[in-house]
Amino acid sequence: MAFYFLAAIFILASSASAATDQTNHHPFKKIYAFGDSFTDTGNTKSITGPSGFGHVSNFPYGSTFFHHPTNRYSDGRLVIDFVAEALSLPYLPPYRNIKAKNASFGVNFAVAGSTAINHAFFVKNNLSLAITPESIQTQLLWFNRFLETQGCEEAAAASDCKAAFDDALVWVGEIGVNDYAYSLGSSIPGDTIQKLAVTSFTEFLQSLLKKGAKYVVVQGLPLTGCLPLAMVLAPEDDRDDIGCVKSVNSQSYSHNVALQAKLQDLRRQFPAAVITYADYWTAYRTVMKNPSRFGFKESFKACCGTSGEPYNFDILSTCGTPSAKACTYPSQYINWDGVHLTEAMYKVVSNMFLNGTLSHPPFSYLLDRKNKVG
Repeated sequence: MAFYFLAAIFILASSASAATDQTNHHPFKKIYAFGDSFTDTGNTKSITGPSGFGHVSNFPYGSTFFHHPTNRYSDGRLVIDFVAEALSLPYLPPYRNIKAKNASFGVNFAVAGSTAINHAFFVKNNLSLAITPESIQTQLLWFNRFLETQGCEEAAAASDCKAAFDDALVWVGEIGVNDYAYSLGSSIPGDTIQKLAVTSFTEFLQSLLKKGAKYVVVQGLPLTGCLPLAMVLAPEDDRDDIGCVKSVNSQSYSHNVALQAKLQDLRRQFPAAVITYADYWTAYRTVMKNPSRFGFKESFKACCGTSGEPYNFDILSTCGTPSAKACTYPSQYINWDGVHLTEAMYKVVSNMFLNGTLSHPPFSYLLDRKNKVG
């Protein structure tokens, strides 16, 4: 469980052709994204953020696709970038760097290190050392401010916000891993964190739906116990059937079960909306069970880090620091820097969400609903 404490410092259907064909009809004109470092396209870069997050502004981050650091936690594109491509939309600008001309196709509010539980909770419990002060509720506040610039005031009725939500896909990347990370070493039980995190996240989703969101995709937590950081810190007898850290994966799985139950409640409360669950946990596990099928040769070792066996990872010499180096072929690696994934892995996962069977209901169903409405 020490994995999560140290992670707080580093932090973080239908056939394939059916969904792809429908995306070619450009059903959505904009995307609003939320989440943490797995979805952040640049909100981390801030003079008010923790100094420990500065490494993402250094090469070789961004080296594979953008050829320079973009403050994405990967060598290239993230799931949200592939979603934008599939919908024939530009990559989403981070909220902290939006301009009138680049916000018309959507905005990304995700920020690395973000939590589902409000930041004040961690401050109250003396757990706020070197962590991102923004939670999912902060992202909601940012979103409200953005909506005001679009003519949708905070107190406005849903009908008054129609223009802001017309043809908009709301993509909520995974969030919650950091809540467990920041609370480790405290007297707060993991079950309490799960209850608070899922409740807070549910309230966030309710706010979006009440404002007029009609098409929402929610990613679950990934297979966190397969990350090199977890493998390095966990005892060797804490392993599951695919060689990952069993206790950590079990915690993520339990969180996802609780989240899915809440999503089902929201579907009943908002029958006019389509709420799709993207099963990140199973997507990651599917790759880990047969990595070569997806073109991967390295399942556990980080591509970018400090040379060493078996994981090429040192918490004190992470990717982006002078002593760290990147592998020659990132596309052969699942993991990028010990905590985050490579562009190649994000591409595989996004394909499973958009064109495969790991979104419930399928993304193709969401597109069908949107196309029928027009």
